[in-house]
Amino acid sequence: NNVLRMSSGIHIKPKAAAEKSKTSSPLSCSLEPAVKPQPKPSDKLNPKTIDPFSAYSQSSSAFASTYAKGGIPCRLVHGSVKHKLQWECLPETVPFDPLLVTLAEGLRETRHPYTFVSKEGFKQLLLVEGATEKVIPLLPRLVPVLKATLAHEDDEVFGRGLDALVQLSAVVGPCLNDHLKHLLTNLSRRLMEKKFREKVTVTLQKLEQYGGKATVAIIKSKIPTYCSI
Repeated sequence: NNVLRMSSGIHIKPKAAAEKSKTSSPLSCSLEPAVKPQPKPSDKLNPKTIDPFSAYSQSSSAFASTYAKGGIPCRLVHGSVKHKLQWECLPETVPFDPLLVTLAEGLRETRHPYTFVSKEGFKQLLLVEGATEKVIPLLPRLVPVLKATLAHEDDEVFGRGLDALVQLSAVVGPCLNDHLKHLLTNLSRRLMEKKFREKVTVTLQKLEQYGGKATVAIIKSKIPTYCSI
């Protein structure tokens, strides 16, 4: 009888104990999700880590999607003091159409490295030899883009727009006069703000310097208080 009791005690296993043994098995531990590695701080500066399908990349700017796909032939190089651009080929050999317009689109970006690449790329393209002949045919497409940049509420974006306008005027000179009236409305609005009054005034003076005497009449038609240099 004792042997029978012992064997029956071994044979019968409570249901609750069986379920407990299943939940505590090492196999269940392996089903827990693994901890994802944290991104490195430098990843946000690396174009390879930018997801072209993210919500931000699907913005209204053509620059963000083009950059994410590798369509900008230059990359950001991190320096210990300041950053710089490294071109995949000589800027003189790069087609201005549509790259210059795309870089101008990027001036409205507010996220690094888009802000740096667009600003420096636009500036460096305008400095290449023979830029004037390449830029003038693009003015009807560049001016609306710069107009949108100057209408942006972000102060840094507006500042980049002013710099780009001066750079463009230095390259094309009086050829900008036919399009200038489309840009002056936003300059006039910001001229009323104390923090931008000096910089906008300097921009207008540069436009007159590069555009010639005809520029003064165009500026005064939109900004009557402007004093010629």
